[in-house]
Amino acid sequence: MAIDPARTHKSENEEQAIHPMYAYLYVADKYEGLVVIGDSNPNSKTPGVSTLLDGDPRNNFLKRALAFNPEGILNGARRIAIAGTYAYILCDRGLVVVDLDKPLQPRVAAVVGAPALDDPHGIAIQFRYAFVVDRGGLKVLDVTNLEQPRVVANAAVALQDARNIYVARTYAYIAAGKQGIAIVDVERPEQPKLYQMFSADGKLNDVHDVKIGMVDASAFAFVADGANGLRVLQILSPEDSPNAYGFSPRPTPKLIAAYRTAGPALAISKGTDRDRAVDESGNQLAVFGRRGARPLNRVEASKLYLRDGKTYMVPAEPPKLQNQP
Repeated sequence: MAIDPARTHKSENEEQAIHPMYAYLYVADKYEGLVVIGDSNPNSKTPGVSTLLDGDPRNNFLKRALAFNPEGILNGARRIAIAGTYAYILCDRGLVVVDLDKPLQPRVAAVVGAPALDDPHGIAIQFRYAFVVDRGGLKVLDVTNLEQPRVVANAAVALQDARNIYVARTYAYIAAGKQGIAIVDVERPEQPKLYQMFSADGKLNDVHDVKIGMVDASAFAFVADGANGLRVLQILSPEDSPNAYGFSPRPTPKLIAAYRTAGPALAISKGTDRDRAVDESGNQLAVFGRRGARPLNRVEASKLYLRDGKTYMVPAEPPKLQNQP
């Protein structure tokens, strides 16, 4: 579903260019670190993986462009999340941030390791925060500056066996192994709190991964439950969820389906973010229907939440009016 960075741009459309990083695929490899997939020949008619987007099914062959693992810093790479032009990679060193602004010339931007992160295994990024699960449970990082993530002190939820995480608006869904799924309220990201542990009366007991998807007015969790196979939970529905049509209603999970896989279910793929228009660095991700239309870039968007380089302070309680008791 990607936009082809190499496609012809018509000047009369006043289009914003698509960043070249979207011409490549990025793989976290245990031994080689970051592997970039795509034709690295600058003179190629289909640089990167644009061959998948040119409408011709006869040339859909991928090439390996490079592997990046300077001095073994990415050894044990096991998870990757892309935020703007940065790759957040979980590995033996902890969290390593790799700058992909020049996708064929990656560079290490930052490292967050022990004791802040202890053997991290899952990461999700939403707006100004990265949510990481490690041996101790959930940890929160401030990524207002994508190149320099900052661990938020005391922003944590203890869990015994956290394996991966998915964030949907104001709730984080954590694959919690034998405990099932931990649902954490992250409406205030720097003050996360456990909302509910859900195991469907013990039926979810080997949870490795969870992803959220929506159909019409209902939301579902697709769960890789290890030896138990695939599980499907309905987490929101007009019948069961108060304020189901609100921005982020409280989840009301229930197990509605199961499928026994041939082997252990360890991961679930993520669906396409259908209406996403811009990435965390302000790069356009979709073609708009009006001439010259584009989303706010990072500098413009940051004016909505930064003043003099600092975030606007949100009071814990609204201020009282004068003479109000």
